[in-house]
Amino acid sequence: MAGDAVSTRPNGAGAATIVAAAFGCFALGVLAFVGDAFPGIAHLLNIWNPTGPLSGVTDGAIALWLIVWFALSRRWNARDVDMHGFNILSALLLIGGLLLTFPPFMDLLQGK
Repeated sequence: MAGDAVSTRPNGAGAATIVAAAFGCFALGVLAFVGDAFPGIAHLLNIWNPTGPLSGVTDGAIALWLIVWFALSRRWNARDVDMHGFNILSALLLIGGLLLTFPPFMDLLQGK
């Protein structure tokens, strides 16, 4: 079918989703690490006693993920962005988040 135009959509909203999800995973790792390493912060993160600081860790990570997703999607919604760079950034954030929730790595960072 000659003459058919291929329509493409901007990829900014998708990039915002990927980066925000990776940032949320990293935020979970950071909050879990600081909640484990510092008793004062663990006390602040204790929103619901039966789960302890984990309740604040997960609530905080979800809140940060939603804030970053909202901000990036508003900024990049109608744009085409370089997915290669954002995919690398997202992979690094995911790896960092996984390492920070891995107990032997957390213990190593804390000197235990």
